[in-house]
This record gives sequence, C-alpha cells and structure tokens, in this order.
Amino acid sequence: MVMEHQVNSLWNQFNTWLPAVLSYTGQVVLALVVLLVGWKIINMVTRAMGRMMVASHIEPTLQGFLLSVAGLLMKALLLISVASMVGIATTSFVAVLGAAGLAVGMALQGSLANFAGGVLILLFRPFKVGDSINAGGSVGTVESIEMFRTVLRDAQNKLVYVPNGTLSNNIVINSSQSDRLQASVTLLIDYNDNIDQARTLLLALVENDAQVLKTPAPSVTFLPQAANVSATLSFWCAPATVTPLVGTYSEAAIQALKQAGFRLGVTTRAAE
Repeated sequence: MVMEHQVNSLWNQFNTWLPAVLSYTGQVVLALVVLLVGWKIINMVTRAMGRMMVASHIEPTLQGFLLSVAGLLMKALLLISVASMVGIATTSFVAVLGAAGLAVGMALQGSLANFAGGVLILLFRPFKVGDSINAGGSVGTVESIEMFRTVLRDAQNKLVYVPNGTLSNNIVINSSQSDRLQASVTLLIDYNDNIDQARTLLLALVENDAQVLKTPAPSVTFLPQAANVSATLSFWCAPATVTPLVGTYSEAAIQALKQAGFRLGVTTRAAE
C-alpha cells in the first residue's frame, strides 16, 4: 500500500509538472527557431546593405564599420527578444546596457568626436587619399583616412597624425581638387632699379615652359616696401607642379636679375 501510495503521488506530481514542462519546452523550441531564422535574416539584411553601399560608392572603411555596427545592434535586439520569450527578465539588462553605454560615452567623448569626424569625412569626402591638404595648420599629402585619425605625409616626408575631430571642425584647403593653381615667386629689388626691365626678364623665364599655362597669362606685379620694391612673378599651373616650379623659378629669377645688375634684397618664395 505504501509503495502504491508513493507511485500515485509521483504520478500526480508528474501530471502537475508535465503541462509546465511541455509549455516551457515549446517556448524554448520556439525561441531557438526564432533565433536561427532571425540570425539568417540579419545576415541577409547586412549583405543586402553591403551591396547597396557598394552601389552607392561609399568608402570601404565606412562600409565595414557601418555593417558591423548594424549587424551587432540587430543581433543584440534579437538576443534580447529571444531571452524574453523564454521568460528571462530583460528590463534590468537593458537598463544596465544603457547605463554602461552612457558611462562609456562620457569617458570617450574625444574618441567619439574623432569617430564622428571620420564618418563625416568618409561620407562627404572633402579630400581623399593622395590629395594635398592644409587643415588646422597641418599641411601634407593624405596617406590614409582611418576611423579616428587621418595620416598626412609632409614636405619633409614625415608622417603627421591628425585627429578626425580636428579636421571636421576646421577649414580644409584641398589643393588637389582644382585643375589649376596660381603659383608665385617674390623678390625684393631696389627702388632705383628698372621695373619694366624686371618685368620683361621675369616673364621671359616662364614664356616657353609647357608646364606654365598660357591662360590666364603669367604676370608681374610690383609693391612698394619699406626699403625695397617687391616684384612678384605669378603664373598658373597644375597642382602637382606648383612646388617644383616655384623652386625652379625662384632660383632662375635670382640669377637672371643679378646678371642684369639688379640689387636684390631678402628673397621670399610663395605658392598659393
């Protein structure tokens, strides 16, 4: 009788637990199905987003980052939804994640500003790799554009690492986006020297140079200084030839004017 009573008791308990177990098992199975299907859908969505970004010619660096962030966010939401399906309380979990995100954001304000600047640079493309830029006092050729910084190579072949936040919040002068630039060479001559002769000599230097554009035509201007007169030879050329031409004609101008008997003051060079 005792054994029969124990068996009946166990059977009654089993009958009591069975609906709950079956119900919970159904929830778990459904949650797993939702997880698997949702995971596949997210992968399909991210691949479709990738194809759209390629078709839109978005920068590859930005493509990878945006796809990673979008995939992580969608998968995090999927996991939270699946957890709630099996009865796990997610309210506190979401609150903790939000508080952690706020704390990290406060701690990384500078890095987030640089990241936002990198996104803006990659989206609006004020410059690209290979361009010569002047931004926030940093001058050089763009070597690479990263998510948090841009790498420049200056005239001395040194690498300059500029935070993207600085670049996005400052005036950027891009010399490579124009098909032509004006270059100038300035020398100081004596007040008693013949400015007409100086103009003729300086214009003759660039007259037959195929790298110097004929339109607009080269010109020479004179400006009185405290003890001298500045003579400026200006000409237009391709952006890549500005620096070498300024160097060449600075030297050539000094030699030509000296040979003609001009008394030169302090010589300066400028390229615009």
